[in-house]
Amino acid sequence: MAFSKENRKGTISGIIFVAIFAAAATMIADIAAVKALGISPLVIGIVLGIFYANTLHNHVPSAWGTGITFSGKKILRFAIVFYGFRITFQEIMDVGMSGFMVSLIMLATTFILGSYLGYKIFKMDKETSMLTASGASVCGAAAVLATEPVLKAEGHKTAVAVSMVVLFGTISMFLYPVLYAAVIEPATGFLHMTPQEFGIYVGGTIHEVAQVVAVPASIQGTPTDMANSAVIVKMTRVIMIAPMLILLGIYLSMEAKKSGSAAGGVKLVIPWFAVYFIGMAGFNSLQLVPADVVSVINEIDTFLLTMAMTALGMGTIFSKFKGLGLAPLYTAGAMFLWLVIGGFIVTKLVVATFS
Repeated sequence: MAFSKENRKGTISGIIFVAIFAAAATMIADIAAVKALGISPLVIGIVLGIFYANTLHNHVPSAWGTGITFSGKKILRFAIVFYGFRITFQEIMDVGMSGFMVSLIMLATTFILGSYLGYKIFKMDKETSMLTASGASVCGAAAVLATEPVLKAEGHKTAVAVSMVVLFGTISMFLYPVLYAAVIEPATGFLHMTPQEFGIYVGGTIHEVAQVVAVPASIQGTPTDMANSAVIVKMTRVIMIAPMLILLGIYLSMEAKKSGSAAGGVKLVIPWFAVYFIGMAGFNSLQLVPADVVSVINEIDTFLLTMAMTALGMGTIFSKFKGLGLAPLYTAGAMFLWLVIGGFIVTKLVVATFS
């Protein structure tokens, strides 16, 4: 046990150690140049953690390992629950059926495509394939973190998935402003999009929440309805992570039963933290908590997520990546093409249907 009498001191020291790294990641993310790129402290945290894992980890007391593990497991679940304070059901209603359907279609198709390509075509293991797919289909690094305990995946597999989110999410930030000029300038035709349509497209296809915010901000004279639509559609995708994880838990239980890997019956894996996440979003929708308090809660939650990501990075040794080759890159690249091209087509068709 992490807080048993013999482990308590090492656990607390390990948690403090992770918190120091997370604080450094937060300060780096607050630098203007880094903030302009839309790089979240979560991403910086895992980079710092990986640096530590492959350079300095032998110089830290092994007793601290329980605290690092606690940060990557228990603190992670707690932080995912309180992520619900970033969402209200009213915001989802405001974007309308078009935004909801684009979110649902892109999440489902991207996750299925990425999982299938990674596992069946590019011969990755099932956990890495699904983690990579969850990052692209839902909300980047936070989705990878939320999916990891359901799959019971190793930390280095999580790091692979996050690295793909960082790579293709960063490419998106430079690509989408170029696409904006290409779809806004034509007055008519299939390539033309209104600012609101483009906002739905951005929110439905870009990986990270921070990147969705950064894209409209990088376009000069961005219409307000475009920026608002992008963020709301993105947050709709975020809240869908809870039902996705529940369905994933059911699927894993069925697969275990089919293969006969669980003796004496199969226990259904329900990610309760995902259920609590929906409950927290519902509570936030009642607007009982003042906005300034919610803002503080979200800042603390971001720091806890950064701690979890840093802790996962600290368990990532490069030697564990042997054998993966370019498979993660191929899988993430295929999903990226689907998000950019398929997402555009889906957005146009859905908006035309529900407008």
